[in-house]
Amino acid sequence: MLRSSTPLICPRGADAGQIGPAPGTRIFLACGHTDMRHGMDGLAALVQQAFGADPFVGAVWLFRGRRGRLVKCLWHDGQGLCLFAKRLEQGHFPWPVTSTGSVALSAAQASMLLEGIDWRNPQRTWRPSAT
Repeated sequence: MLRSSTPLICPRGADAGQIGPAPGTRIFLACGHTDMRHGMDGLAALVQQAFGADPFVGAVWLFRGRRGRLVKCLWHDGQGLCLFAKRLEQGHFPWPVTSTGSVALSAAQASMLLEGIDWRNPQRTWRPSAT
């Protein structure tokens, strides 16, 4: 979550001073690569035209560039569109191999994706062997 230095009135019960979707917000990943020159209006039009969805209902849409190092997140917070971007310095964001459609993600999967972890097949590092 991004933190603001000044208190904000956040929609949907979010903590004051935080920008981000409320728990239970639907998260969609746009399969394939997207032209990262698009801004919030271009990405909103893409959500409407390519996926037949309404970008103003509060869902988060994730888009990845061709090289896989940049992700843009489009989200309507109830007052206006928000556009967030993250670029990895090393590695790339794991993405589905299909080039069309969208995939619904859980908040945990989206969190792993934004950390650069392969959300499709996470591996536990340690399991207890006895109770």
